[in-house]
Amino acid sequence: MKSGLVFLVTILTIGAPAAHAKGCLKGAAVGGVAGHYAGHHGVLGAAAGCVVGRHEAKKHESERIQEQKNRQFQNGEEKL
Repeated sequence: MKSGLVFLVTILTIGAPAAHAKGCLKGAAVGGVAGHYAGHHGVLGAAAGCVVGRHEAKKHESERIQEQKNRQFQNGEEKL
């Protein structure tokens, strides 16, 4: 069971783009520690943390892109 989850986290990390992998690694670290202290479920916590971290990284990236587009539009740089 543990080796399967470790394999899943590894595949998700390798297959993810750089921004999402960063979120996965940060989330996995936090989730692993939280899972360990919440009943010795560190691997399960790391897997869940990876998923949440990737989601948050993707959300922040899309917010950053939208903010750049808004700035360009306000400066009159919008081209149709």
